[in-house]
Amino acid sequence: MEGNHAAARSDAKRLLLISNSTQHGGGYLDHVESEIREFLGAARRVLFVPFALFDQDAYVELARARFERIGYSLHSLDRERDILQAVESADGVFVGGGNTFRLLNSLYSSGVMPALRAQVARGIPYIGSSAGSIVACPSLKTTKDMPVVQPPSFEALGLVDFQISPHYLDPDPLSKHMGETQEQRIQQFLEENELPVVGLREGSFLRVEGGSTVLKGKPGARVFRRGHSPLEVQPGSELRELLFPEGSGR
Repeated sequence: MEGNHAAARSDAKRLLLISNSTQHGGGYLDHVESEIREFLGAARRVLFVPFALFDQDAYVELARARFERIGYSLHSLDRERDILQAVESADGVFVGGGNTFRLLNSLYSSGVMPALRAQVARGIPYIGSSAGSIVACPSLKTTKDMPVVQPPSFEALGLVDFQISPHYLDPDPLSKHMGETQEQRIQQFLEENELPVVGLREGSFLRVEGGSTVLKGKPGARVFRRGHSPLEVQPGSELRELLFPEGSGR
């Protein structure tokens, strides 16, 4: 994975990594519509990766209708005759949410991962939501999904050099539930792994480009590093120095 980490720092990469596709009280991608418009810019042919859901036909129609309403032509990878050519000719990529294990397994079985990495490294915009954000990370180890299938490896696309934990929920001191909190699960990840983790609350997202990683959206996020107390981060913050402080070796 070290090669992926080095590649993840390329300034050419442009990523929009979203915690959730639907915000309470709104419709599909409503809360990030303006950001998607600005992020994609002049791109018109967007390739959709629907692998995270079982009913891909319904998923494709949902995503296509949403992107068409904001002026983009959405083409689903599962319906392309030559999927590698489809990746290479896309103006942008949208990887939707669902089950992260299913998504990563399909990325492996389709053989599309190297082409997708290469295209994003060249600078085509990558949008990920939920599971689509996790597979942009070095691994899927910070997912909360049930392992309904077994991918060949936990190694993911490695488009960024940190982990994301979407749908982050803060510990509720009034809850009678005695199970692990999301914070505790992230700390367990850090007991065995060194990569920092961004806990993205619902409605928050990361804009990664030009060597910068900026937190956007209203609710903020938390940054977790091995051996350190979690940091509360406000929208508009640059995360690079928080994730990899000077002297941390990155």
